[in-house]
Amino acid sequence: MNTNTFDLDAYLQRIGFRGRPAVNLETLTALISHHTRTIPFENLNPFLGWPVETELAAVAHKLVNSRRGGYCFEQNALLRAALLAIGFSADGLAARVLWQQPAGHQAAQSHMILRVTLEQTAYLVDVGFGGHTPTAPLRMDEPRAQATPQGSYRIRPIEGEFLLESKASQAAGDHDWQPVYRFNLHKQSAGDYKVFNWYCSTHPESRFVNHLVAARAFSGGRHTLFDRTLSYHPVQGPKTTLLLAGPRELRDALSSVFDIQLPADAAVERGLQRLFVAPARQA
Repeated sequence: MNTNTFDLDAYLQRIGFRGRPAVNLETLTALISHHTRTIPFENLNPFLGWPVETELAAVAHKLVNSRRGGYCFEQNALLRAALLAIGFSADGLAARVLWQQPAGHQAAQSHMILRVTLEQTAYLVDVGFGGHTPTAPLRMDEPRAQATPQGSYRIRPIEGEFLLESKASQAAGDHDWQPVYRFNLHKQSAGDYKVFNWYCSTHPESRFVNHLVAARAFSGGRHTLFDRTLSYHPVQGPKTTLLLAGPRELRDALSSVFDIQLPADAAVERGLQRLFVAPARQA
């Protein structure tokens, strides 16, 4: 990844980070917190049939300059560029998504994650998993529960790899842990991500081609969108959902709740309208 032309100051301004970043855990934690609260997860491009560019210049233009969001190949590429520019050691890895999949599901590698090594300790960093994105760095040598502002996670070694699990509520029992994804430590290349991204953004069976998804973290919880269903997941208390009435309400939610600057294009209006032709589905 060529970060020589990466505008770190523009990125820091975009996420509202103040002060001078340093290569330490405090900065890493703050970057993740600011990023997940500011740059929304969204898949508008593949949903509309538009290409998803993974080159750093295109990602920075979209997520920083145009104030859009993106999914894992954009989100984590952008954060990795910022981390490298600051001086962190950050490697790109790949994961097999298990979230909401049946037991024994043989998932392909389709998700980009980061390993950040700091003072000989490896951390899992991921700002691109939508409604279940960890909003803090997670130690990879700690199999016990690790708290984040939006729920608890744990990383368990399994058959020479690692399994990330999540638990939305601090009060939930041990049986409430849910598998998120499985990964190993093999570094991935730009070419690997290009292939993964091509599948996720164009394959007719891809979730991101067939459904509109968005997510953004807040101090008290997280907002998510799945097609017409807008949900709020508080840190404490039950989830609330709202079935949006029409394209105008959906556009307003994308703008006001997720802070997405929608492109002025007729394809956007046609895409939003399409969600109100078929029956709505729950996230």
